[in-house]
Amino acid sequence: MTEKKTTHFGFQTVDEDRKAGMVHGVFSNVASKYDIMNDAMSLGIHRLWKDAMMDWLAPRPGQKLLDVAGGTGDISFRFLDRAPGAHATVLDLTEPMLVEGRKRAEAARRADALDWVVGDAMALPFEANTFDAYTISFGIRNVTRIGDALSEAFRVLRPGGRLMVLEFGQIPNDLMQKVYDLYSFQIIPRLGQAIANDRDSYQYLVESIRKFPDQESFAGMIRSAGFAQVKYRNLSLGIAALHSGWKL
Repeated sequence: MTEKKTTHFGFQTVDEDRKAGMVHGVFSNVASKYDIMNDAMSLGIHRLWKDAMMDWLAPRPGQKLLDVAGGTGDISFRFLDRAPGAHATVLDLTEPMLVEGRKRAEAARRADALDWVVGDAMALPFEANTFDAYTISFGIRNVTRIGDALSEAFRVLRPGGRLMVLEFGQIPNDLMQKVYDLYSFQIIPRLGQAIANDRDSYQYLVESIRKFPDQESFAGMIRSAGFAQVKYRNLSLGIAALHSGWKL
């Protein structure tokens, strides 16, 4: 009998084949309050991080973007604002997140330049060598097998294409990390209860941040997927980090 593979769901150990459904449940529950909660949890700083992502990515006119775990479209809207004639495909495992994205005014203005696709980061429904850029913002830590998602990113990018990941990191200062942990575990689940009426989902989100590899380890995973010129930049002392790699 083959032993089932396990992974983590926050601090729980679960069978691999259960995680995607559990993550889907979390984001289905919080979809309608997702954007409001992002502002509340980060005091609006997530907007600056996403702008920094675009600054480094430097979108060019006519490029094709795949924004995985793209949710309500934050990254895709920023990309299109900077790249005339570009096209963005927003892919997310959770349809309610895409529904919320399509309701936004930016989506109506950009309808011709946007596609919204329900799909899995580990098995992308696109042909190889299709996109100029692949972004994933605060989503890769929720993927069951991160290595598979990075391999898929490499596959669908064109030669010369670029991967950019925005994800929470670990602060290289122990005292600052303890202060941040205190805020994360004591405040964020309470905000989730007050704003989204869902403490458990935000407890999971905090735990998932702590289970994610540190910046150096994650950069190594990107290299293992085939990417070259892999670099990262810490944001806000390392609370978040931007990771970049090229398909050469």
